[in-house]
Amino acid sequence: MRIFQQTIDSITPQSTTYRNKAKERLDRLTMPHWALGRLMDLAVDLAGMTRSLTPPVSRKAILTLAGDHGVTEEGVSKFPREVTPQMVHNFVNGGAGINALAAQAGAQVLVVDMGVAADLSDLAVSGRIIPKKIAMGTANMAQGPAMTRDQAVQSIEAGIEVACELEDTIDIFGTGDMGIGNTTPSTAIVAALTGASVEEVTGRGTGLNDGQLQHKIDVVKKSLAVNTPDPSDGLDVLSKVGGFEIGGIAGVILSAAAQEKPVIIDGFISTAGALIAHAINPEVKDYIIAAHRSVEPGHKIMHAHLGCDPLLDLSMRLGEGTGAALAMNIVEAAVRVLTDVATFEEAAVSDSDK
Repeated sequence: MRIFQQTIDSITPQSTTYRNKAKERLDRLTMPHWALGRLMDLAVDLAGMTRSLTPPVSRKAILTLAGDHGVTEEGVSKFPREVTPQMVHNFVNGGAGINALAAQAGAQVLVVDMGVAADLSDLAVSGRIIPKKIAMGTANMAQGPAMTRDQAVQSIEAGIEVACELEDTIDIFGTGDMGIGNTTPSTAIVAALTGASVEEVTGRGTGLNDGQLQHKIDVVKKSLAVNTPDPSDGLDVLSKVGGFEIGGIAGVILSAAAQEKPVIIDGFISTAGALIAHAINPEVKDYIIAAHRSVEPGHKIMHAHLGCDPLLDLSMRLGEGTGAALAMNIVEAAVRVLTDVATFEEAAVSDSDK
């Protein structure tokens, strides 16, 4: 628990001083006032996060955390669990959606085995993945807790450790996921932490039909009833109805906030990790950038709970960190506005009448 508690205790809010300095500069740029809208809002946030008027964002990494879920025994996904390790191999071979979009954004893709139900030691030994396996997948949360409380802490600490190891080489983190069935625990998490109805937040995941969707709703309701997660205790929610990769994502977010660095959260599963991190320490919100709004119906409710307005809405539902990779382009653009656009004084351009 030492690294867990140290990380939580070291998180502080954004710098008001640097937010004000950034706003003062942006107010004087050679354009109508706040003409670039939310791009300028983001620039203020980045200055506040990094305590800098030249926020460093050039060294980028997408952390794609992978884990399996015992709840797949309930038939909540159209794909078998074997797809999780198969996709891990696809990531390290460079053939997935995240590889294409991360390359376009100039970001590394780092794959973390949090709990894949397969032997990935060959990839770990060769350095192609980061081994942080807690167990061979979670237990079936429809029958009892997904993991022990100790395992929940271990999963968060694993994410913290990965981000800490990158502290000197990475400026901005993006979170991604891989895990067949993981929209089911994510749905349970959002229902538990926001109080929204299960029907309201349950989506079709990998493409469920109406009957399969109703079955998924029933499984989520059963899981919540069996486990009664405590919404005031993020660790309890994670242990009862979470996933190892979701805990790892929460750890990455907590560590990024402690490092005073921005962290871009991807889609539905990454935002479930953000909900857990926020439940543990609400101040992490100051360092979260919501990449996009997915087609999962619960995603909008998650963003409202976190107080985050996503940058993009492209009807995406892939995960892996793809939305975070796309959003990195917008983040870099916001920094360029802050640093590269001249003020009226610098450009010797007449300002508007006040």
